[in-house]
Amino acid sequence: MPCFLGCLALAFPRAVLFLVWLLGNGYLERAYGHWLWPLLGFLFLPLTTLAFAYAVNGLAAGGSVSLFGWLLTGVALLIDVGLLGGGRSGYRRYRER
Repeated sequence: MPCFLGCLALAFPRAVLFLVWLLGNGYLERAYGHWLWPLLGFLFLPLTTLAFAYAVNGLAAGGSVSLFGWLLTGVALLIDVGLLGGGRSGYRRYRER
């Protein structure tokens, strides 16, 4: 089930983030401690929000983030930013036709 959820997160990160918030039993609250950061992550960088929550809750003990967790969060950030930038450049190419 976690592998399936991971595959869904790449395709539909906002839907998975909503499901984690709804069914996660405080998963996001343990990672962020406040409701504002997950909300901003839902709006702007959903995959990065999920990756950081996983890095805090699943990869390291004691609520710290391991080196692999930071690497995973960085890759998720690049994917999020790439998806945002790709939409803009695709729109620009569409408008030039």
